[in-house]
Amino acid sequence: MIDFSQIQISEIKNLDLLARQVVEGFITGMHKSPFHGFSVEFSEHKLYNKGESTRHIDWKLFAKTEKLYTKKYEEETNLRCHIIIDNSASMHYPVVKKQSLESLNKIGFSAVAAACLMEVLKRQRDAVGLSIYSDEYEYYAPEKGSDRHRKMVLHQLENLLSATSKATTETYQYLHEIAEKIHRRSLIFLFTDMLQSDKHEEELFEALRHLKYNKHEVVLFHTFDGKTELNFDFDNAPKKFVDVETGEEVNLFSENIQQHYKELVDRYFEELRNKCLQYKIDYVPVDIQVGFSQVLTSYFLSRQKMV
Repeated sequence: MIDFSQIQISEIKNLDLLARQVVEGFITGMHKSPFHGFSVEFSEHKLYNKGESTRHIDWKLFAKTEKLYTKKYEEETNLRCHIIIDNSASMHYPVVKKQSLESLNKIGFSAVAAACLMEVLKRQRDAVGLSIYSDEYEYYAPEKGSDRHRKMVLHQLENLLSATSKATTETYQYLHEIAEKIHRRSLIFLFTDMLQSDKHEEELFEALRHLKYNKHEVVLFHTFDGKTELNFDFDNAPKKFVDVETGEEVNLFSENIQQHYKELVDRYFEELRNKCLQYKIDYVPVDIQVGFSQVLTSYFLSRQKMV
């Protein structure tokens, strides 16, 4: 786990610096660094498979181990990663005065998590791209690895920290557009709260399948506020609940429906998990109250599948 008490930042003013601090904290908290060292020669070994070229077999290692290994070169291990962020109105819940590590809404969490992923990608010399959508395709940057490109993408993430939105969205529409833009095999991360109309559920998963085209690895970060959106944990006073996208209102005591609400939401989460399993999409429920370790760990697990 990351010790946020060691990160002396309240309001987020420098996303690049914050991302570095979070990633360093993540690495420190691990028993063994997950980073594979890159060198001019090669980065690591892999077992030789029958039928492969013998050109890169490490014969010195064979003399020591009597097993055949080949050297994995940088161009074989460097990846392309595309981050997709849902910027619809529901992602701006809960309402916060200023985005800080102690008080992030879903869009703020997604922006910081994306910046942390970019920091790791930079250390791994991987290329990164970004797409942002709401009721329109707001931003697209292809996968590149230059410092100039990275700063440009970071600027877009910083804008999300101060943005507001009243837009509704149908995620599936834009996932199809994004899938058409990503031609080379990539690792794709999608941050969304999965709040959309039930009638388009099948279209959504068809769009996720489209993202997997060309052998892409897809990770769905299902982003939510665990305290209120999952557990419906509010003080027992009469409240008006307003749908931020439709404007529909309902007045009630939260404890009167808390148990039934929790059962329905748990069932929905399980259905999402099973559907993603069916389509071979990595499903990662991400509680914004928990921290960024869940996101960073998922990156390393997914990267291992790609190399």
